[in-house]
Amino acid sequence: MEVNNYYKQLLILPANYNRSLLVKIFERAAVIAKTLSSLRNRHRNEGFTLLELLVVIVIIGLLAGLVAPRYFETVDKSKVQVVRAQMDTLSKVLEQYRLEVGTYPTQEQGLAALTVQPAGVRRWKGPYLKKEVPLDPWGFPYVYQLSDNGR
Repeated sequence: MEVNNYYKQLLILPANYNRSLLVKIFERAAVIAKTLSSLRNRHRNEGFTLLELLVVIVIIGLLAGLVAPRYFETVDKSKVQVVRAQMDTLSKVLEQYRLEVGTYPTQEQGLAALTVQPAGVRRWKGPYLKKEVPLDPWGFPYVYQLSDNGR
């Protein structure tokens, strides 16, 4: 068998030593070292170390910390836009109700007067909304409150 140069340099010994036996020992050691190295590499390819997992978790946490606030800020902005659109629609529908009936719905009649004819109202030409009055984006009903001047 061929012994690599590194082991040949180590084998500079006095002449009375059995060189062939030492060469075989070093060759066998080289084979064992290669086998151990391949076992280590195979084990490394089978899974991740704890340190690698911790680094990935930290990176995911940083990304979530940067992206999540922007996402929720966008969601809140869109909810505010939905509220504005719904309130604009309700104000136009209430104005149409006032033009046809002559007054805004009373506080007792509330926004339900837009979908169901209130008792005692003769010129009602509704329903003024195709569906029930929607809830706001947070799931709460709109509160109809008539001011002192009837608006």
